[in-house]
Amino acid sequence: MTARQNQFPLATAMRESFKKGYGFKKLRKDCLAGLVVSLVALPLAMALSIAVGLPPQHGLYTAIVAGFVAALLGGSMNNVSGPTAAFVVIVAPIVAEHGLHGLVWCQIMAGLMLLIMGFMGLGRYIHYVPYSVTTGFTAGIAIVIATLGLNDFLGLGLKTLQGDYLDKAFMIISHLPDFNPYELTVGCLSLIFMMLTNRLVPKLPAPIFGIILGTALAYALESMGHPVATIASRFTFTDVTGIHHGISNAPPLFYSPTLEGGHLLSLPFFDEWKILLMPALVVALLSALESLLTGTVADQMAGTRLNPNSELNGIGVANILTAFVGGIPATGAIARTVTGINAGAQSPIAAIIHAVLMLTYVICLAPLINHVPMAALSALLMVTAYRMSHIKEIINAFKQHRDSDLIVLLTCLLLTVFVDMVAGVVVGFLMASLLFMRRIANITTVELEQGICEDEEGETIQLPQHVMLFKIDGPLFFGTVEKAFDRYQFIHDHIKTVIIDLERVPLIDLTGIVSLKSMLKKMIGDGKKVIICGNSTLTENMMKKVITPEMASHIRVAETVEDALI
Repeated sequence: MTARQNQFPLATAMRESFKKGYGFKKLRKDCLAGLVVSLVALPLAMALSIAVGLPPQHGLYTAIVAGFVAALLGGSMNNVSGPTAAFVVIVAPIVAEHGLHGLVWCQIMAGLMLLIMGFMGLGRYIHYVPYSVTTGFTAGIAIVIATLGLNDFLGLGLKTLQGDYLDKAFMIISHLPDFNPYELTVGCLSLIFMMLTNRLVPKLPAPIFGIILGTALAYALESMGHPVATIASRFTFTDVTGIHHGISNAPPLFYSPTLEGGHLLSLPFFDEWKILLMPALVVALLSALESLLTGTVADQMAGTRLNPNSELNGIGVANILTAFVGGIPATGAIARTVTGINAGAQSPIAAIIHAVLMLTYVICLAPLINHVPMAALSALLMVTAYRMSHIKEIINAFKQHRDSDLIVLLTCLLLTVFVDMVAGVVVGFLMASLLFMRRIANITTVELEQGICEDEEGETIQLPQHVMLFKIDGPLFFGTVEKAFDRYQFIHDHIKTVIIDLERVPLIDLTGIVSLKSMLKKMIGDGKKVIICGNSTLTENMMKKVITPEMASHIRVAETVEDALI
């Protein structure tokens, strides 16, 4: 790989697939896996598009374009990209406030940000996101999705759900007496069938079978004079011949940016750019997080190796191109990726085949897709929400009394539900960081030893009466300096020499250096001689930053405590 390719990697997974040898046997497995994944992705793409407030074809176009481009240009051998449930709580408010026009420009900016992340090599930092944070915000998203899905699942007929989560929840609760028993029947049977199929025959694409059952039931109810809401009755599209019900059987069309107003890709005004910037950043960060987490899960299952920066570049380009066809934000989808691996996917070609089949379904099966009942799609959202809830992990955290992790998880969950995902992730990450620093601070110990002490090998060392060993064990940073250097007050006046042992100090930050310098000045001012021993490289670097020429005559450096006593 050239230096330029290393700096801006693209299509690393695809090139690696052919480099290892790609033949008919692998192609056959990829075709089967692509078919299975496409059957899972078809109803899910429509359900997620509806969940964010857009007609189902926008989700289908996303699965087609993003699924193809991200697989072609990304860095994961098995990632399947497309719309995911994690975006619902972010994208729905953007659509409600700025429409599809605002969303596509938000998505284009997010794609550019992802490319910048890939160029800067930020993909490797994904492992620094705490599990409690990702679990908390995904569980919060699951609660929001399940709540909003009740509208169509129960057949309440609410056209719009506005306000924050509590407003929407109260609106749904207040309309519960208006539920439609036929819609509820379709939703319940579809939900039960999906869950049973997934449990009893996990290799089969349960969503498509549940949707087929729900569609058949809806058709039977309609023939008996009890019609239920379907894609055709809920949505319309316009073409050159007029307005039609359902979704179009035309392939996605690419639009070009224009200065003229009123078009999908009309350039926003400066004020709009400023408003969309923060949502775009959130979309970019979530897309990066989901894609790289999905790639990591895929690596663990399939024994492959993700190129994180290539994956960021691939999903960045995918989001930009998806915006040009009126799609919604895309990222790596864990459920579809795992389905593909379990079905035998061998390379990114499986995801490409899934995208091609999705395009085929739109062109050939649109009239049939139009009969899919809304309640069945809501049932699929319920299944998706349950899988995202991490209920088992949360229960285990309670059982194992992992209090600090639980605090972060529940805080992130509640803020995601009642405020927004940005607040949940930011506050959760800050809390996790503070708790981590507290744990590290607890690891650091400080001992004052006189008389007899032990060296690193456990051998006894006799200290002279006027000498004290000031032993620090652990990192010396802003969270531990007070604990470490407050011990100086316990050193008696008759002590003339202090040996500061830094042998077990792996790092010292700026606060540690400043505090150490302050303590050394106090020791010298008290008339004490100081000997610093420990890691030679660390000690040498620290000496340059801490010891001034005036202090140098009072401080000596030694390799070990034994050397310090010579």
